[in-house]
Amino acid sequence: MSEFKRIPPEQAQALREQGAVVVDVRDPATFAALHISGSKHLDNHSLHAFIQGADLDAPTVVVCYHGNSSQGAAAYLVSQGFSDVYSMDGGFELWRTTFPSETAQGTSE
Repeated sequence: MSEFKRIPPEQAQALREQGAVVVDVRDPATFAALHISGSKHLDNHSLHAFIQGADLDAPTVVVCYHGNSSQGAAAYLVSQGFSDVYSMDGGFELWRTTFPSETAQGTSE
């Protein structure tokens, strides 16, 4: 894949169930308050370590607030060699209404 794909929460959930990595690019306090269960918080401070330790071929779903910022982050991951990247349309706001039981609180898991 040379570009990322935009997907709805239902497809993100299906990928997640198949072992996709979910990264959340919202601010740390918002992430800590509530996020997709099992997701990793990704920001400028954690980005380098994430890329260094990542399987570049693993499906990676990028989540933000509403599905806008995640597109830029997804494009960046593709530019860094990730081959299977998705941006979730609707962001966490749509996720939490679609899959309310699939959320967690606290820091990155």
